[in-house]
Amino acid sequence: MNQKTVLRINEKILKNTLKCKKDFSCLSGKSLCQVEFNVGDKIHFVKCMSNEPCNYRVSFGYSFVCLCPVRKELFNRYNI
Repeated sequence: MNQKTVLRINEKILKNTLKCKKDFSCLSGKSLCQVEFNVGDKIHFVKCMSNEPCNYRVSFGYSFVCLCPVRKELFNRYNI
């Protein structure tokens, strides 16, 4: 993504992201977990650089799944 890309997230998705305690920092590129693998654009396995708690990161075996609607949209729409 270049610096001039405008990220547009559906208002409904933003409103459904009720558990975000990070003030949507992913939209500014901060604290963005890397999607390593996704299944049907619905299940996103992530690697997070920070151990900061996240209400949407769920342990799954030896990895984590991201349940954040905004993060999933960023990956599905912009491949970020």
